Amino acid sequence: MSERYDCTDPAGRAEGIPAAAAAVRRGEIVVLPTDTVYGIGCDAFDATAVASVLAAKGRGRDMPPPVLIPTARTAQGLATQVPDYAQRLMEKFWPGPLTLVLKAQTSLHWDLGETNGTVALRVPDHEITLELLGDIGPMAVTSANTTGDPAARTADEARAMLGESVAVYLEGGTAGEGQPSTIIDCTGETPVTLRLGALSQADIDAALEPEPPLEAPAPDADADLSTGERSADDHGPTQ
Repeated sequence: MSERYDCTDPAGRAEGIPAAAAAVRRGEIVVLPTDTVYGIGCDAFDATAVASVLAAKGRGRDMPPPVLIPTARTAQGLATQVPDYAQRLMEKFWPGPLTLVLKAQTSLHWDLGETNGTVALRVPDHEITLELLGDIGPMAVTSANTTGDPAARTADEARAMLGESVAVYLEGGTAGEGQPSTIIDCTGETPVTLRLGALSQADIDAALEPEPPLEAPAPDADADLSTGERSADDHGPTQ
């Protein structure tokens, strides 16, 4: 039977996050709050659990779930050939509502679906989920709803759609504005926007604008003059 924990209450959070972590370690799936919408997720390295997430949503392997990570540094172990512009986007928007599609490390033993050698990564800006990720590590997480229905903004909305397929529901209050994350493909020489969400194209473009060059300070005429006077005094009268 599914368990629900109210993590807006300190006591509920103290019980709920360990319960969710234990469920994930058992290969079960959980619902958790994020800064965009509620997500349904599992251990990213448990192929059976990932298949359960997709089945609960009514989604096929052709739509693999993104992977939530606790810090941008975690991306270094999951992705390869990360372009400089992707690094700038991470620095600007993580934690936050931005998902970056990157080339996956070929040495990873996981099965997220038909990814074509890529992985979609995001660091969510939600302390409850970040605490869980800090304990569990990377989680395959997609929006907590059945395919075709609106994304859930509370755990109870998710439960109405997903029911007993989920082991633990973490309630963290109403999520964001109901907009999903913006998705950028970073596998090529230039970024390609795959989906606009909580971040606008203007936000992305502004973050990718080159830094203006630093201007050298204007010379200080008085300083030059005083330096010249000191130099003449130091060397005595000219011959």
